[in-house]
Amino acid sequence: MGRVTDLVPFSTLLTDEGQALLAALRDYDPAQELAVASRLRREHPVGLVTAALTQARLRQRAVAKFGAADAQRMFFTPNGVEQATRSSVATYRAGRFAALGVRSVADLCCGIGGDAIALARAGISVLAVDRDPLTAEVARANAEALGLAELIEVRCADVTEIDTGAYDAVFVDPARRGGRGRIFDPEAYSPPLSWAIGAARTRPHAALKIAPGIPHEAVPDDAEAEWISDGGDVKEAVLWFGTRPGTVGATLLPGPRSLTGRGLPDPEVRKVGRFLYEPDGAVIRAHLVAEVAEELDGGLIDETIAYITADELRPTPYATAYEITDELPFGLKKLKALLREREVGNLTVKKRGSAIEPEELRRKVKPKGPNAATVFLTRVAGAPTMLIGRPA
Repeated sequence: MGRVTDLVPFSTLLTDEGQALLAALRDYDPAQELAVASRLRREHPVGLVTAALTQARLRQRAVAKFGAADAQRMFFTPNGVEQATRSSVATYRAGRFAALGVRSVADLCCGIGGDAIALARAGISVLAVDRDPLTAEVARANAEALGLAELIEVRCADVTEIDTGAYDAVFVDPARRGGRGRIFDPEAYSPPLSWAIGAARTRPHAALKIAPGIPHEAVPDDAEAEWISDGGDVKEAVLWFGTRPGTVGATLLPGPRSLTGRGLPDPEVRKVGRFLYEPDGAVIRAHLVAEVAEELDGGLIDETIAYITADELRPTPYATAYEITDELPFGLKKLKALLREREVGNLTVKKRGSAIEPEELRRKVKPKGPNAATVFLTRVAGAPTMLIGRPA
């Protein structure tokens, strides 16, 4: 939470002097901060210099989520950078809203405005609400900085007191972090998931952003559940209302490529074939491994492990393929000898169903040589196993 007193140093950044200072700090090196700060304090007020240096650091961190063009014009808080939706994900979601015919959205718990920006760029008018005064002010400044102020109204208020009756849809992104870090109980979100679901049901369409670890049994029957990954990393789950009730899906960005569940039974367990497929994290979280296995004419290596094995190579966007050269019972001596014999120095370690950590394994086997390999520490039909291979 930002305090009202935090608004004073932030407001100085919006002045002509503050904007000029931020422009001058665009490419500054944080390692040189002491020298830069000393030089700038001879020409500018101390408070402004401190605020500008903090903002310059946050903008550099934000490039990964928002891209350089936007990040260097936007404003951030430390929590805002951490918790904001990645622009690729926000753009995809805004596209879904637009495709549903949504023209106005109440964005509840808007943070620094990442989703509001994407919605506005999709031509949707947005009421962006956050109860924290500094965060709301930052969201307002971002709408101005990106030329979207006509489409984004920012309001500092408690979202539970907002009347959303005038909007086609609501989007709720509850706070999932507290003083002790991540919150795993959906009822401990702020506001609680049950409140967000109630708010969603009042409008024709809604989307609720939730943690990807949400249990499937916590998904309401009238919601569509979508797990989203970007560049192979699972980013979030979304509960959609007014779309396809009871549907479960995985969406992979960039693309987008979307896989929808068909309620298939678990794949059979098979002996390890020539190829091993590692499903995307969104596919695993959405419990859609069976759908991918069917597409690949494959089976599982173990009934509890989400690795698919098959005898032939088939292209799929939903899993990464590896050609397996060796299957060994788990044992560091055997692995070390094999890697030495093959002169493997570039070793990628993946694990699923194994207690040993990749860094610990690397330290113990000391890979050395010009060649590369991937080792999977896993279980095959219940037995601890090492599978060695390479990307197919």
